[in-house]
Amino acid sequence: MRAPDRLGGMRVVAAPDAIDRAIWVGHDVTVLRFAPDDAFGLGARGVEIDDEHAIVEAEVGFVGTWLAPAEIERHTEWQLPTERPAFAQGSIAGVPSKVWLPDDGEALLITAAAYAEEMAGRLRASR
Repeated sequence: MRAPDRLGGMRVVAAPDAIDRAIWVGHDVTVLRFAPDDAFGLGARGVEIDDEHAIVEAEVGFVGTWLAPAEIERHTEWQLPTERPAFAQGSIAGVPSKVWLPDDGEALLITAAAYAEEMAGRLRASR
């Protein structure tokens, strides 16, 4: 596994319906819904949201690397979603992680930047 890349974007914590209506600014933005009231606009440079209590911040605390879904699933005790696109969260190689599975091709394995070295080491060790 190559070293993960820092993932940039915008993080929004707001009312779920406001997140549903949000307008994300940027090229090729992928919105990952961490929870009903928490979203990460991967690649977003900004976001327009109509919730006066929303928390909107640049997010730089995640890293990611593209891998074959089968490679990721080898390190889970749960099955990745079969429908695409999909977003899943759980322990991968014993590390809290997230997975973005686009329509086709590789999947983006995401973890907190603080876990990047641990994740890379565990994936390398199990080859």
